[in-house]
Amino acid sequence: MKSNFATTAAAVAVIGVGAFLAGRSSNSSTASKESVAEKSGQPSARSSGSTASGSETGSRANRTSSRNSGGSQAGTREERLAKLESIIRGDDPIARNRAFLAYLDQLDPTEIKDAVDKFRSLGITEDRFTEYSMLLTVWAKSDPMAALAYAKENTRGGFATNTILSAWAANDPEAAIQWAKANHQGEDANPYMAGIIKGIAGSDPTRATQLLTEMPFGEERGEALSGLLPYILAKGPESAREWIASISDEQLRNGAMGRVAEQLAALDPKGTADWLISNPGEASQRNMDNVISVWMDKDQAGAMAYYNALPTGEVRSNALRGIVNSLAVENPKAAANYLDNHPADVNDRVVQQFVWHSFGEDPSLAASYIAKISNEGERDGTYRRMIDGWLRQDEAAARTWIQSSQLPPSVQEHVQRSLQKLDQRKQ
Repeated sequence: MKSNFATTAAAVAVIGVGAFLAGRSSNSSTASKESVAEKSGQPSARSSGSTASGSETGSRANRTSSRNSGGSQAGTREERLAKLESIIRGDDPIARNRAFLAYLDQLDPTEIKDAVDKFRSLGITEDRFTEYSMLLTVWAKSDPMAALAYAKENTRGGFATNTILSAWAANDPEAAIQWAKANHQGEDANPYMAGIIKGIAGSDPTRATQLLTEMPFGEERGEALSGLLPYILAKGPESAREWIASISDEQLRNGAMGRVAEQLAALDPKGTADWLISNPGEASQRNMDNVISVWMDKDQAGAMAYYNALPTGEVRSNALRGIVNSLAVENPKAAANYLDNHPADVNDRVVQQFVWHSFGEDPSLAASYIAKISNEGERDGTYRRMIDGWLRQDEAAARTWIQSSQLPPSVQEHVQRSLQKLDQRKQ
């Protein structure tokens, strides 16, 4: 039997890529962790179950799939699975994707579980996550309840579950939402909502926003925000700014503003900087330097002129931090000179950021500026972290600098312990 997926191949591909990005979230190691978890076959720690509405939805999807089917891939079940393996192991990514889409178009709904099992047995590398999400999406469109039950039993990490829920929500949002609410206990954030919000963000951003604002602060809400923002940004800078202004939850609004600011800066750095200034608060303080740094990459003279026109105060210091950060990565001496020429705007955060951004190119210069940090605890902590990193990177140069420097007593004690440990390892 042939499922009628040909007409939705492009949509499936888009959902697959989006699910891959959402599933990885802000943690760069999610892909490798998911790969290990997927291969381990250990059950998810999240609860699962079913609702009457969800079951009916799955049944309707099966009936629809049966009505739309018209043919199947040739050969035995084993031969069809061997074909899948041959496709996945292909070296040419374009040819592989074309063949994989054709395979999905011919895939019998009754054999999707076998296909997922086979795919997972080959090892879910980062290069295969898009194809994995496409396969899960096809299953979700055919029988979301079966797909979710499988994910609960065989996967961990949330990638598979979120991908399935995204596809289900795009097709039947209220059924997916009802399932998510029925299968989560407690007052903490519902982990299933991130996938659902992403699934409906394109078609119903208002509903997606409502679900997002109902979530308590936490990692899950951050993941849901990541899934929604691409659709908000796609409407343009002004629309994105209006959307953020409409959020009543201050913490959520600040988080959204911070994530959006750097991306808007690439399109309109001055407008984004003006926007942050007109919305004073935590997000503005944290992100002005990022906006100015992006501006520096596009138009260094323009960014510096903007900074010079700002009135004295915290906003101006935040802008200085962005200029110094940008300069320090490639030319620490130029950054140090710029910092020294604007002493009235220098605060502890400016100095700390200069230290960390210049350390890779010129650790000796970076270390020499730590003494300018006025807060004793921040100063000594920066010394300790910086020197420990330097000892790992270039022990001989770090030792030479330590011997010629006057360090605070607490830092001297820490450094001596670090040096003793290094000497002991060499014995």
